Formats: sequence, structure tokens, C-alpha cells
Amino acid sequence: MNKFMPAIILLLSISLFLAARPAAAAVDIAVKNDKGSPVEDAVVYLLPSAGKAPALSAETSAVMDQVNRQYVPRVLPVRTGTTVRFPNSDNILHHVYSFSPAKTFELPLYKGKTVEPILFDKPGAVVLGCNIHDWMLGYILVVDTPFFSKTGVDGKAKLHDVPPGDYKVYIWHPDLKDEKKTGVGPLTVGESGQKALEYKISVKPRRKPRQAPVNPGGSGY
Repeated sequence: MNKFMPAIILLLSISLFLAARPAAAAVDIAVKNDKGSPVEDAVVYLLPSAGKAPALSAETSAVMDQVNRQYVPRVLPVRTGTTVRFPNSDNILHHVYSFSPAKTFELPLYKGKTVEPILFDKPGAVVLGCNIHDWMLGYILVVDTPFFSKTGVDGKAKLHDVPPGDYKVYIWHPDLKDEKKTGVGPLTVGESGQKALEYKISVKPRRKPRQAPVNPGGSGY
């Protein structure tokens, strides 16, 4: 028997296995408001029409920072089972909290990166506040799927590595007029990818909250 035969057989087996797997595709989605303007910070995610999404294969983590007395990013989408760290990059104290049903927690007054990360183990929207700076608002959307993305300033999002199949498309935004209307329709993804899709959602005008004046040389409020 040729000494290279086992290796050849292994390579052929791997090639056949990869060829039998459906090719994953990229899905491009644009989100606009009722006036046709792009919507930033909209979370687009896909749920399989039949069955569950692939299980979480490894631990994942994300970061919600605090910079210039604001949550950064304002909107953070994560997969169920993700741990999120909340560093405080300001030179003042913050007190992070949430009373949302999907995750209720508090991180008492602190600075730096000393607090333990929080596990987000239930799907849903989590609204973040700060007990010291009441204008600080942040949002974490926990989704039960790996197929999600967030729109940029151009209102566009790209979802990578989506296997062919039938899905339901959901779009969430913190300023949705109707929080229950996140489902926007069905989607069939083919092996060759998907043409760019466009959806419209109704959002409320965002008003920038008033803040206390910044004290450049201080370390207090």
C-alpha cells in the first residue's frame, strides 16, 4: 500500500465533507425611516423559520464603555450567553444599572476596569442608566441567533456567514415607535448570497438630553 494513501484518503474525505456543506452567504440590509433617510444603530437579526439557531460554540465577550459621560457604543447587540464588560474610561465615578426584565443588575460607583463582567443569558432589550448622570442611556439587545448586525450612519448592515435557508427578519431600534413591531418579513437565503434588501421602520425623533457642564480640571460630577 502506498505510504501516502492514508493522507490522500483523509484529504478526499475532508474535501467531500466541505463540498457537502451548504455555502454560507452574506446578507446586506439597508434600514430607512418613514421619510427615506438612513437609520443608524438599528439592529438587524435573522431567526431560522424552522428549528433553532446554531448553539453557541465558544464563550463570547463584548464591551460597553463609558466615555465623556456617555455609553459607547450607544447600542450594543450581543448573542445570548455573552459576557459584557463595563469599563469606565472617564476620570469620574459612574454607577451602571438596569431594571430591564432581560437583565437586572447594578455596578455601584467605580472607575477604571475593576468590575466583573455581566453575563447576558436571556434574549431581550436591556436599557442601561447611571445613578449619577441621569442623561446617560445605553442599550444592549440580546438575541438568540448568531446572525445579527448593526447599521452604521449610512443605515446599512451586513450579516456574514448565513447558511442557505428560510429566515424571519427582525429590526430593533431604541427609538421604535412600536416596540412590538420588530418583525419585518420572511427571507430566503441562497448559496450565492442575497441581493441588497431595504426595509423601512418608524422611529421617534431622537432628542439629545441636557448634560451638566464638564469640569476639565476636576474629577467630580
